[in-house]
Amino acid sequence: MRHGLQAVLFLLLGSLPGTPVLAAAEAQPAGAQPPPRVSPLSAEQLIEILDETVDWYRTLGIQQENATHPSDLLLLYANRQTADDVVRLAFQIARANAELLSSEASSAQPTAAANRSPRKLEQLEQSTAQRSDAIEKEMDAVRRSLTTAPARAKPDLEAKLRELQGELAMVKARRNLFDTMSQFVYENDTQRANVSALKARIDAIAATIPAASSTAATTPLAAASPSGSSTAAAAPAATTAGSAAPGTLGMWDLFAAALNLSQKLTNIDAIDRRTRALQDTFRRIRAAPSEQLHKLSAQSDQLTAAADNASSATLKGLRDQFDRLAWLFTQTSAIALPLSKESVLLSQYRDNLDKWRTSVKHQYHAVLAALQTHLAILLGALVAVIAGSELWRRAVLKYVHEPRRRNQLLLTRRIVTWVLILLILSLTFITRLSAFATFAGLLTAGLAVAMQSVLISVVGYFILIGKYGLRVGDRVQVGNVTGEVIDLGLIRMHLLELTPQEPRGPTGRVVAIANSIVFQASGGLFKQIPGVNFTWHELTLSVPAGCDYTALKNRLLASVTAVVDEYRGEIVRQAQTIRDASSLPSSTDATPQVQLQFSPAGVEAKVRYPVPLNRTAEVDERVSSELHQLTQRSVAAKTA
Repeated sequence: MRHGLQAVLFLLLGSLPGTPVLAAAEAQPAGAQPPPRVSPLSAEQLIEILDETVDWYRTLGIQQENATHPSDLLLLYANRQTADDVVRLAFQIARANAELLSSEASSAQPTAAANRSPRKLEQLEQSTAQRSDAIEKEMDAVRRSLTTAPARAKPDLEAKLRELQGELAMVKARRNLFDTMSQFVYENDTQRANVSALKARIDAIAATIPAASSTAATTPLAAASPSGSSTAAAAPAATTAGSAAPGTLGMWDLFAAALNLSQKLTNIDAIDRRTRALQDTFRRIRAAPSEQLHKLSAQSDQLTAAADNASSATLKGLRDQFDRLAWLFTQTSAIALPLSKESVLLSQYRDNLDKWRTSVKHQYHAVLAALQTHLAILLGALVAVIAGSELWRRAVLKYVHEPRRRNQLLLTRRIVTWVLILLILSLTFITRLSAFATFAGLLTAGLAVAMQSVLISVVGYFILIGKYGLRVGDRVQVGNVTGEVIDLGLIRMHLLELTPQEPRGPTGRVVAIANSIVFQASGGLFKQIPGVNFTWHELTLSVPAGCDYTALKNRLLASVTAVVDEYRGEIVRQAQTIRDASSLPSSTDATPQVQLQFSPAGVEAKVRYPVPLNRTAEVDERVSSELHQLTQRSVAAKTA
């Protein structure tokens, strides 16, 4: 494609008036040698070095994230200064070598297709420009003549001016063509295009790194970090958490600190490996500029020796060669000297990383020692609590024989044990007591709302096991349910339901009732006073009309008393218990009572008598039988 475009260019040049076609003799000689290479590094090597340097420079972002200690910030400050210098020197090397590559492209011998074209175009452009200036001067002269010429000569001068304007337009058109062709020839020069692209890429990479500019800020803590954030903004928050002494941290914070320090050591080692790789790269490429400097020095010595015996005619050519060698030596030195500085700076950088690694290792060992101490204290405290709990259990089992009291003490033991364990774990894992108090308060409030019924039931349990509380085997009534307590748990109790009619017996069902029943206004929970196992029953019977009511009342009372006297001793003792527990001794008399009362149907006798709970059916049957017989005898006596 390129050769076809150049052929078109030759045809255009040959077709223009006064422009001969390029002869074959003007082609490049077959034995011509390419110019010697003056750049130590190729364009690919430059881009590879810049990419590796920029990638290494961005590890400052990792260092910034890991700088959580005041000493870390000092090392980060030093490393950032060193890294900025390394990047600036790397771009200085790249730009100096790019100039050498540009010099190679300018001094390279072109091929036959492009050997004479730029030179011929330059000659044509110069001649066209001169012709354009001459025509413009002639036109100015004609215009001055028009102002002073007589009337008969003006038509000829105006015709001449128009002819010169047409000729000037043609010359300008040819000049524009030559400019376009010159630009085309320059853009199709592969070496120059590659060098221009290289310089543009170097500038594009440098634009992403502020440190690559010579005017970039050199204050690390104020400069923008590679990740785009500010060190000064991120450092204080991290320093607050990381600078605390290990002895003041809780176990949770110690675990986190140990993991962070371990990760920090891993990051430092990774950065050190990348720094060593970059340092090896700069050392490897330093050999080419050094060799180039030796060659240039040798050529300078040869020219010096030739200048001593040269004639005046050849001194001018030697002067040009000396100037070129001086420029090449300066540009190559601008590559070799920064490469030497790079090695020194990277060694200093690695020394800083080694100091940082040593500091982090000391912190890591201190955190591990504090963690071991906390673990030993935690295990010791837990062992002491568990041992005390076991001693408590054995003491209760040995010295407390009452089942109810034993269960209460064992439950209290479990609660105290778990509270102590949770308290020890909380104080061990949490650093600040204020934070723990806040957390505990919020947690307690949340639990109180979410588990309100459960907490009320737990509190109700402690009320139920009080002085007049429930025991397994007690008969209780909750609302319309009557049953015997078979289990009393922390949250709820279980009753074996009894039939509502006498004699009461199990229905075969178990009723679960929450302990919160003690706080409810409706329903209520009814049970006997501890040590009391009797209740009062009442019977109402009709008294025959016309009989002796007083005598019948006495006979009824005597009959009931005779039946109850078999259990009187136990009932009197239980009545004494009620009397001791209450302030109404008159209401605790355990003797039967008979009371007569009038009704529309006649006179009725209400009989009230105490009954043991375990003999209710038997006593009720005997009392009913006695009263029925007595009533029948009274009716028979009245009839007789």
